[in-house]
Amino acid sequence: MKILGIGNAIVDVICKVDENFITQNGLTKSTMKLIFDEHEFKKLLTNLKIEKTVSGGSVANSIVGISQLGNKVGFIGKVSDDDLGSKYEEGLKKEKVEYFYSKKKEELPTGTCLILVTPDSERTMCTFLGTAGKINESDVSSDAIKKSEIIFLEGYLWDEGEPKKAFEKAILNANKVAMSLSDQFCVDRHKPHFLELVKNKLDITFANENEIMSLIDAKSFDEVINFSKSLGKIIVLTRGEKGAVAINGDKVVQCEIKQGLKIVDLTGAGDLFAAGFLHGHVNNMSLKECLDKGTEMSSKVIQQIGARL
Repeated sequence: MKILGIGNAIVDVICKVDENFITQNGLTKSTMKLIFDEHEFKKLLTNLKIEKTVSGGSVANSIVGISQLGNKVGFIGKVSDDDLGSKYEEGLKKEKVEYFYSKKKEELPTGTCLILVTPDSERTMCTFLGTAGKINESDVSSDAIKKSEIIFLEGYLWDEGEPKKAFEKAILNANKVAMSLSDQFCVDRHKPHFLELVKNKLDITFANENEIMSLIDAKSFDEVINFSKSLGKIIVLTRGEKGAVAINGDKVVQCEIKQGLKIVDLTGAGDLFAAGFLHGHVNNMSLKECLDKGTEMSSKVIQQIGARL
């Protein structure tokens, strides 16, 4: 298998809202808030019109994108044996993703992410992890990991206790490890651990400009470039309107954003960017070609609603 993703198995619920909804509910625009109380989550949903429901989760979105580009892929993520859990599994199988997980009745329901899209196309997320956040090492198949060229992990999954053990088992058995830092919230919460992963455990790191600058407490992007060069690993950085940069040792390549796009929803831009880049990487494309493919995939997904093409 080319790539095996391990991440939070989350059903995305997409809703359009106005700016007031974000402020009235005490949310910070363009970030992800974890909600631990199921009742609080259901209350948020009460007055919203649901546009679309999709099997999501950051790494799962990337894995589906890589599958759509014709690669053999798999995914591991924890769901419960409930209605959303079944929908989740069906959604992956439909996209030709091999699902290495046998669902059973769990204490918590299948995870859900409420994606609130404001008129400026920005998305603010509220995530109730449910059973997805309870992934443990016995949920992770060493055999599937060893048979994959690369495993792809997400920062969202990393947490103390059982998820951390699952993460460590995955890295220990992997041929090559790629990871997305996921969100500045994750970086700030787990900074020493993430820094250790980036420096010593990961072969490929995906981050946006804010996440990487926060990770190394950089004052300028030049500091980020110098830090990345010193690692001798692949660091892939998205910079919004400034495009994207990939660094591998002394090699630094850049890619501009595509012009004239009709942006509808930025959900999944980073996920599909990673999909395009990893597709290029496992198919022996150059660093620049990988970056171009990532940009092409993210350009497509932001011109529609939702994180899947």
